[in-house]
Amino acid sequence: MVLNLEGVTKRFGDFTAVSDVSFSVSKGEIVGFLGQNGAGKTTTLRMVMDILPVTGGKISLFGSEDLRKGRLRVGFLPEERGLYRKMKAVDTIAYFGRLKGVPGGKAKKKANELLERFGMEQYAQNKIETLSKGNAQKIQLLSVLTHEPEFLILDEPFSGLDPVNQKLLEDLIHSLRQEGATVLFSTHTMEHAERLCDRFVMVKNGEKVFEGTIDEAREAYERRLILTTTDDPSALVGKAGVTGVQPLGRNRFALQTSDGADTQAILAAALQLGITVIGFGREEVSLHDIFFRLAGASQEATA
Repeated sequence: MVLNLEGVTKRFGDFTAVSDVSFSVSKGEIVGFLGQNGAGKTTTLRMVMDILPVTGGKISLFGSEDLRKGRLRVGFLPEERGLYRKMKAVDTIAYFGRLKGVPGGKAKKKANELLERFGMEQYAQNKIETLSKGNAQKIQLLSVLTHEPEFLILDEPFSGLDPVNQKLLEDLIHSLRQEGATVLFSTHTMEHAERLCDRFVMVKNGEKVFEGTIDEAREAYERRLILTTTDDPSALVGKAGVTGVQPLGRNRFALQTSDGADTQAILAAALQLGITVIGFGREEVSLHDIFFRLAGASQEATA
């Protein structure tokens, strides 16, 4: 087990930021840590990195509760980006490598290799202050790779990146996993999590509300029965367990049903009533939909 949290709690005075959170990350996994802004994600990651002490519970990293022992095996990208604006890109990457114990010459060589690998070699001698926001963020990410960490913890890594750079970052995370790295990243943007994660942990108001795969989340999500028709399906109410009809627009209707209603019997009843059935079945749900349900998110929170 790379990371394990058991009943972790963090209080600041009377305010509880994280409450009794437990989850684990196994070797080779990509795990998404999801929740609205202010849900407790960053506080939890700071406890994992021993930046903040836990109030209760325990955390083990690579099997040890002494988190300092494992920190050199971790690459941590904090939510707050911090680069020396007057320093050159290649020197920045090498500097962070040296902080993780990589000898100076090897750190410089590794920095140049990373820049070349990710198509950034033309910026090697550029000062950070001359780079675009996206390129500066990529330099910061490369800075956590210099010491070849086994475990990457990325706090809101997609924040501030345009769609092209977001796709490049997704590709980078995939390639690192293929090379054996384990990744835990926090986000409130569901599209990235849906494309990248093996599993995800979702928190709301500092408490865990779900842990599992996307398929497991979909199974737990109550999916509506959708009928697409150009007719008025209200005659279905009272037939085969249909208790109500909700218009959704574009000839789509959500059918409310009683417990145990048989979807095939409902379809048969619709056809018997002469209703033109264009489409019929349980709705497809995305992680975005599940996030709304479980985390109580608003549209603004996922923008």
